[in-house]
Amino acid sequence: MMIQAKNLYFSYTGSPPYVLDGMNLEIRRGEYVSVVGENGCGKSTLMRLILNFLKPTLGTIRTHAERIGYVPQKNDFSNSGFPITVREMLDSYRRLLKLKDRDIPAESLRRVGMSAFSRALMGTLSGGQTQKVLIARALIGDPDLLILDEPSTGVDLGSQREIYGFLKKINRERKITIVSVEHNLEAAVANSTLIYHLVSGKGHLCSPSQYAGEYLRKNRIGEEHAGL
Repeated sequence: MMIQAKNLYFSYTGSPPYVLDGMNLEIRRGEYVSVVGENGCGKSTLMRLILNFLKPTLGTIRTHAERIGYVPQKNDFSNSGFPITVREMLDSYRRLLKLKDRDIPAESLRRVGMSAFSRALMGTLSGGQTQKVLIARALIGDPDLLILDEPSTGVDLGSQREIYGFLKKINRERKITIVSVEHNLEAAVANSTLIYHLVSGKGHLCSPSQYAGEYLRKNRIGEEHAGL
């Protein structure tokens, strides 16, 4: 098992109402799980708990990973003129992890198809290019768990296809467990092995096909009520 949450409650104030309300979740190693739900349902809070950025108010959550790679939704370089190149940024992360092999950043860039941009300033990259570089950074050190927060936000359709294709490939071939907060439901259904659907602080795991049927059924009911 990679992630286990038992009777998990979380509130930013430490008291009710809870953002996560009695959640139970088990994610096995090698799964690709997309976490979906309406805004404010607790998706990003769950990610922060998995990453140990937050502590449960009640209950437990345990992550059994040797190393976690994290790709945040926003980054400090997209609107910054700070003069750091792609290679410099990745190399600083390599040193932070105390990895001695200086070729690791170059190999990581090659894996995501960004070798030609190693000398580019981070602030000059497009949304899709930036996201690929952040994925390359997260993969330094060969994590067994990769966490992403809305990886398609601000990314053009072509880059989205490349990014999701790459994620699916490393999940299938390298058995990296992936947990991704998603607003892109089409990508979630097309690429995940499981969907975790959060509603009002609780959730349930289902197959992509089960979720697609549930989502489409609800949309049809909504359209009928609207008189469409």
